[in-house]
Amino acid sequence: MLRYLCTRALVTSSVRLSLKMKSVLYWSLIYCLCGIFASFAVLELCWNLIIRPTKTLHWRIRESPPACLNDPSLGTHCYVRVKLREFRSEYRVVAMDMRGYGESDAPKSISSYRWDLLMQDVKDMVESLGYNRCLLVAHDWGGLLAWLFSIHYPEMVTKLIVLNCPHPSAFTARPQPQAAAPALRKVFTSRRTGVRSKSGQMTKEDLEAYLYNFSQPGALIGPINYYRNIFSSLTLRETEVKSPVLLLWGEKDAFLGQEMAEMSRPYAKAGFRLHLISGASHWLQQDQPDIVNTLIWTFLKEGEGSRSYRT
Repeated sequence: MLRYLCTRALVTSSVRLSLKMKSVLYWSLIYCLCGIFASFAVLELCWNLIIRPTKTLHWRIRESPPACLNDPSLGTHCYVRVKLREFRSEYRVVAMDMRGYGESDAPKSISSYRWDLLMQDVKDMVESLGYNRCLLVAHDWGGLLAWLFSIHYPEMVTKLIVLNCPHPSAFTARPQPQAAAPALRKVFTSRRTGVRSKSGQMTKEDLEAYLYNFSQPGALIGPINYYRNIFSSLTLRETEVKSPVLLLWGEKDAFLGQEMAEMSRPYAKAGFRLHLISGASHWLQQDQPDIVNTLIWTFLKEGEGSRSYRT
C-alpha cells in the first residue's frame, strides 16, 4: 500500500510539473513573439522619425465629425438604438459600441476591460431593451466577446453568428502574434490587411469617421486595454456553446489563420456551420456584403425561433 501511495504521489507530481513546464513554455513563446514584433515596431518608428521628423509624432485632434457620422439614414446615435438597413424589416436590430469605443464609456484602468465585465455589458443591454434572449451577431473583438457570452449565458443566446473570430480556445491552442494592432489607416487600406473588394473599400469620409473618433484625447486607451487583457480569461473551465453557431470567415484574413476557424467546430454542441468566403479579407462584411447578408438570412430562417426572437 505504501509503495502504491508513493508511486501515485510521484505520478501526480510529474503531471503537475509537466503542466507547469508547458505553461512556462507557452507564455515564454508569447512574450518572445511580442518582443520581436515590438522591436520591428520600434525600428519602423525610428525610420519614420528620420524621414518624417515633424509628422511622425504629431497628433491632430479632429474638431468636427465627418458628414457620415451625422447622416440620419444610417441611424440616430443615442445610448441604445441605431438603424441597420438589412435586417430591420423583420428584426429589432441593436448595435452597441463596446466600452472604450465610440461614445460609450471608456474607463482608463485595465481591470475595467475584464471579460466578465464586458459580458455583463451585453447582458445589461439585452435586458434594458426588455428581452431575455437574442440572436447575437459579432465581428473581431465583438466576436470573441460573443463566443464568451454564449458560453457563460447560454440561456440568453438563441443563435450565434460570428465573423472572422474563432472560439476563444483556438487562441490558446494556436497563438496569433500577427493580430497586434498596426496603424489604423494601414489596417484598413493596405493591400495585405485592408478591404480587398474595390466596391467595399472605405471612402475618405468613412476612414475619416474612424480617425475622428480615435483622434480624441484618451480614445485609444480603451481599445489598447482589450489587447492587454486578451489572455486573462481565455483558459476556460467551460468551453461548450449550446446555441447553433454560424461562423463566416474571409479566406484572405491577414490577422487570423484559417485553420482557427475549423478548430472552433468541436466547441459548438448544438450545430456548427462554417462558410469560407473566397477572396474576402478580415473585413468580409465590407468585402462581400451581399454574400454575408444572404448567409445570415438563411441561418436565421432555419429551425425554431427564426421569427420568435429579434436581434
